[in-house]
Amino acid sequence: MIDSHCHLDHEPLFTNLKEVILNSKKEGIDKILTICTTKQSFQNIIKIIKADNMIYGTFGIHPHEASNNILESSEIKKFVNDNAKIIGVGETGLDFYYNNSDRDSQIRSFKNHIEAAIDLEIPLIVHSRSAENDTFNILKNYYQNKKLKILMHCFTGSTDFAHKMLSLDAMFSASGIITFKNSHDLQMTFKEIPLDKLLIETDSPFLAPVPMRGKKNEPSFIKYTLKKLSEIKNIDEKKLDKITTDNFNNLFLI
Repeated sequence: MIDSHCHLDHEPLFTNLKEVILNSKKEGIDKILTICTTKQSFQNIIKIIKADNMIYGTFGIHPHEASNNILESSEIKKFVNDNAKIIGVGETGLDFYYNNSDRDSQIRSFKNHIEAAIDLEIPLIVHSRSAENDTFNILKNYYQNKKLKILMHCFTGSTDFAHKMLSLDAMFSASGIITFKNSHDLQMTFKEIPLDKLLIETDSPFLAPVPMRGKKNEPSFIKYTLKKLSEIKNIDEKKLDKITTDNFNNLFLI
């Protein structure tokens, strides 16, 4: 198994990193991708990826932080190029649900991240909430550049949005949300997404899956999301494990 998206720099994961890594290995996790959300947090990301060979990282500015952290694509590229094991750009995107940053800043930041990912030829990790049309239209404008590799993280969008993103050859990551009782529509959406476009993630320490609801999430809980996704896709769990693992390794070229 591979946890394609978590936040090991957040508490309580950061303070208990050794235990988190041990628990992950006990569950058979091969790799963990820890995601950057601010320029300031990146120093901890660097420390974390050095803690164990199984951990990789990204660099990016979350849309919540965009107003105060606009970085040009050249700056983003420098953070990636200067650090080993940084294999993705993001988490970036648009969040018009909370609007913690103004729309113009979010859009400008998103475009800068897209351009950096294209130049670097590494995946773009996309957050999209209450912004389906804008997310799609912005990415569509860049899609003529076949070097753009899109990963829709913690995908909770509509089936229509999923089909639109599939037209851009996007990948989709399922989180613990698919295990929730009220997630029937999302489960049906994932039922339609092809197997070769699927990854799994925890987004820990957030969104603990059933039956761990109410607890702080961690990468070792990824097994519950894998199990539920295998039920949704009506496929053997071990087979789906191999498929999602291969998909991650092919996407990130590791």
